[in-house]
Amino acid sequence: MKLSKKENTIQVIKFVLFSISAGVIQIITFTLMTNLTTLPYWPKYLTALILSIIYNFTVNRRFTFKSAANVPIAMLKVFGYYCIFTPLSTWWGDSLTEVGWNEYIILLGTMATNLITEFLFTRFVVYRNSINTNDLAKREAV
Repeated sequence: MKLSKKENTIQVIKFVLFSISAGVIQIITFTLMTNLTTLPYWPKYLTALILSIIYNFTVNRRFTFKSAANVPIAMLKVFGYYCIFTPLSTWWGDSLTEVGWNEYIILLGTMATNLITEFLFTRFVVYRNSINTNDLAKREAV
């Protein structure tokens, strides 16, 4: 489906806003785990990332892309993205902490990288043929 420039802009804004809220979930989880445990970077990061992924997938599917696509298939595609992103980001995050980088600087840089690459993947791979197909989109079209 071809979207107008206005629709694309609104979609990007919604994705960024929902991703920021997912980022808040990720940072709070990471911070709680940092303050309450002695775990190394990678398990704290992975736990926080998984929680933010579940939230972000749910709200962006419903409100940003308004997709009626098969949920398990869409989740499988997002899982594929994270099968690549997660090991790489865990590796570079752990490696950078080992050489003395601040964990929160690494986390914020990783979150920015995730925001951009996940939007592109979600928009052009996961939902490319099912944007504006859910009940919410149909109600808005009336």
